[in-house]
This record gives sequence, C-alpha cells and structure tokens, in this order.
Amino acid sequence: MPASGSAMRDDGPTGEMPFLEHLEELRYRLLWSLGALMVAMMVAFAVVLRPSLDVIGFLAEPVLPFLPSGKLIFTHPADPITISLKVAFGVGIVLSSPVIGYHVWRFLSPALHKHEKRVMVPVLVSAAILFGSGVYVGWRWVLPVMLDVLFSIQSASLQQMITAADYFSFMVTTCLAFGAASQLPIVVFALTALGILTPRAMSKFRRHAMVGSVLVSAVVTPGDLIVMTALLALPMYGLYELSIIVSWFTYRAREKRLRNAAAESIGGASA
Repeated sequence: MPASGSAMRDDGPTGEMPFLEHLEELRYRLLWSLGALMVAMMVAFAVVLRPSLDVIGFLAEPVLPFLPSGKLIFTHPADPITISLKVAFGVGIVLSSPVIGYHVWRFLSPALHKHEKRVMVPVLVSAAILFGSGVYVGWRWVLPVMLDVLFSIQSASLQQMITAADYFSFMVTTCLAFGAASQLPIVVFALTALGILTPRAMSKFRRHAMVGSVLVSAVVTPGDLIVMTALLALPMYGLYELSIIVSWFTYRAREKRLRNAAAESIGGASA
C-alpha cells in the first residue's frame, strides 16, 4: 500500500491511476479531511469550555435582546456539554475547511489540464474564504433579522422562553447553511471558466433554482415555519442571481481570451 497520495500518482508512464488506486487515494484524502475536522473540533471544544473566553455568551448575542431575562435557559443537565459540542462542530468545520479544500484539490488535480489547474487553485482558496465569510454573515446579520421577524409576530399574551439547546441548534444550522450557500458564486465561476456552464443555461433554470432554494430552506429550518423557510430561501435565491452575473462576466472574459488565442494562432500560422 502506498504511503501517501503523492506516491500513488507516480505509477505508470502517463500518471494515470487504476480504479482501485483511485479508491485508495479517495480513502486517503477522506481520512486526512476527517482527521483535520476532528482536530479542529477538539481545539474549538477546548476553547469553548474556557470560562474566561465566554464563547457561548458571544455566540448568543443575536438572541439576547429578545429575551426578558437577557439569558438563555437550559432544561437538561447535559445541555451545556451538548451545546458546546454543537458549537465546536460548527467552528471545526470552518477551521478545517482550508485543509479539506486542499485535499479536494490534491484528489482532483491529476485529472485536470494545466489551464484548469490555474483556475482551480484560486477557486479553492476563495471557496474557503467565502465559506467562513458566509458563516459570519449568517451569524452577524441574517440570524438577527430572522429572530427579529419571528419574535415580532408573536401574540401579546405569549412570552418567549428560548432554551439554549434550541437556539444553538438553530444558529449552527443556519450559519452553516448560509456558509454553504455562499459557495455558489465561486462554483459557478469555476464551471464557467472551465467551459462547463454558461449564463444562458443558468437563466433557463431560474424557476428550478427558486424551488430548490425553498426545498433546501425547508430542510434546514426547524419545524414547519413558513416564515423561517422564506427568510432563508430569499438570500439563497439572491446568491443564484448573483451567480448569473458572475457567470456572465466570466463567460465574456473566457470568450475574449479564446478569440485572442485563435487570432494569435492564425497570425502565427500565416507568418
């Protein structure tokens, strides 16, 4: 068995790997990615448990203005540990995303041409940055807006008593979903730059994107609240429209580059 993924790529004169070696390479990359996630989770868990840092209190800031006592409550003795694990999982995904992206790149790079590799390297770096930025935007701006709308429609005879377990489950799910959705523009950029996708094709699937945004939001949001589904679906579909604009600029730049390359080829041939 090869000691590393790089060693497996040296087999054969063409650099191509048999099917079983592709599976071995995939297993190797998955184990490294899972290991990076576990290490990041342990680091995040150790940080969350430090009382002096008060990470839980910091992450609870979006909901505190809506609580009468200004504090979240818990109803089970194991809730503090469960909440810390949920937060550590979310933070661990963000921290380990560069390592996971690197192993995705190392797994895909042997199958890419030279010009495709030039596209993929900045794409993977940008994807990691966008994921972290999307999680932050979801926590700082999207989550408070959602909470404000939800609490504004309550009856005057009702008093909210939000448990810490419910809030952090909602927060982690929402922020990770928004972080994942923020990958759409960079994925569209990569597919358009590689000639796989066009802005015209994306425009044809607007209705499908709208339905998909609603379905994903319905799965992500807890319960069957239509308001919460709509609040998450709107920014997700907005990212799709933004991706069409990104695809349009990328497509124009690619077509211009291809025309210039063709003109240079014809000029070189005639000379």
